[in-house]
Amino acid sequence: MIWLIIPVRCFTCGKVIGDKYYIFKERVEKGEDPEKVLDDLGLERYCCRRMLLTHVELIDDIMQYRVY
Repeated sequence: MIWLIIPVRCFTCGKVIGDKYYIFKERVEKGEDPEKVLDDLGLERYCCRRMLLTHVELIDDIMQYRVY
């Protein structure tokens, strides 16, 4: 199981983007141009594009630590 901490909404405008991350990631890994993928997903604002393009998956690193 893969755990991601992708925000559900864009921090700036509030548009729902969390449901688009998996689609974006799969298509870019297959070799598609990120610009075209973002256009197809309907993400036209720079703020929403930033949320997907700059996301870094850190959950694997964080899960090594325990909170007591």
